[in-house]
Amino acid sequence: MTGTEQGAQWELHWRKRETHGLLPDPEPRPIRHTLISVDDHLVEPPEMFEGRLPARLQELAPKVVETVEGHEVWEFDGSIYFQVGLNAVVGRSKEDWRMEPTRFDEMRPGCFDVDARVRDMDINGVWASVNFPSQITGFCGSVFSRCSDPELGLAVTRAWNDWFFEEWHSRSPERIVPMGITYLGDAAQGAEEIRRNAARGFTAVTLPEQPHRIGMEPIFSDWWEPILAACAETGTVVCLHVGSSGVVDFPAGAPVKELPATLFGQLALTSCAEWLWSKCCVRHPELQIAMSEGGIGWVAMLHDRLENLVERSGYGRKFAPGLTPVEVLHRNFWFCTIDDPSTLSTLPTVGVDHVMFETDYPHGDGTWPDSQEVFSDVFGALPADWIAKISHENAARLFRHPLPAVGSPHAIGLRPPV
Repeated sequence: MTGTEQGAQWELHWRKRETHGLLPDPEPRPIRHTLISVDDHLVEPPEMFEGRLPARLQELAPKVVETVEGHEVWEFDGSIYFQVGLNAVVGRSKEDWRMEPTRFDEMRPGCFDVDARVRDMDINGVWASVNFPSQITGFCGSVFSRCSDPELGLAVTRAWNDWFFEEWHSRSPERIVPMGITYLGDAAQGAEEIRRNAARGFTAVTLPEQPHRIGMEPIFSDWWEPILAACAETGTVVCLHVGSSGVVDFPAGAPVKELPATLFGQLALTSCAEWLWSKCCVRHPELQIAMSEGGIGWVAMLHDRLENLVERSGYGRKFAPGLTPVEVLHRNFWFCTIDDPSTLSTLPTVGVDHVMFETDYPHGDGTWPDSQEVFSDVFGALPADWIAKISHENAARLFRHPLPAVGSPHAIGLRPPV
């Protein structure tokens, strides 16, 4: 698509936007803190895979099709993928959130266009952002990894990463943290893709938090060793997003959105405990794991329980030579929060050096366009060095991402390098 054609398309979109429930652009919010969000999402645009697969596979790539009801949905490998779960509601009145947008012209362009995304980040006062995939990909690329044709699944995975690098990250490299997916149908190929991405600057990969729940080998299996070794050797951060392996099991009759969303913290706790007890961070001390969108309310409880296991029952005394489980928890795991105001008193136990902020754009839990206000209201009374760590320093250190230059509107609260 030429620039003129794309411009005409956007002009048509903006003329239609008010009829599709999108609110006018809000005013940019005052910037009080430098913010890096470690959990946002992109909605894959319809043209994402065009011309990116080998010729013999191109026709089999994911494509957007229109249903008889007029909805735009993704079609891939014999299945249809809808936008579900308040996935792209940003910029719509909350009264309208009962209905998920069903067409791209019903979504705010920042969901799927990176130039519009950066404008929305500026409105929100966010300097940089980690972007997870959405429905057609799965939060960890699991849709492609479970493709019935392994060659196609690998090709689509590589195409997604190529698009992300060329069209999403490279257009605004200081604003978009480069995180990819990898192929999980074959561990050696998955490790190769991680190394390919790391060689061009990717600093993170999203993996399934509980792979056994989606038909993959459990994290306790040796199957994962090539992938984990590749992450450790390249300094690629492993991001485990709540919901990447499905929601919690819930009984018949339970509210299908409300109950699973309530139990995000339980999912994060369970996943973190499984990855910890897999001892992957004992075998690979350099491995760093971020628990995305799980909050921090459960971390102090896990800390206390791990200490009890060692000191009282003795279950964890043979965890690793010279290391306790709780020491590895605080060395290798990072915790992500939107707010969790009632648990700020646990920050000394959680470890303020490993807590990071997230805005969850464009999801229903997201705080756009008021993330600056949310952060200030929740964290603003903390010591200045704690505020700097949670708002941007920890994320910049973990993902090796540049901070804004002195004099930038986003350079609020920057401290001299230690």
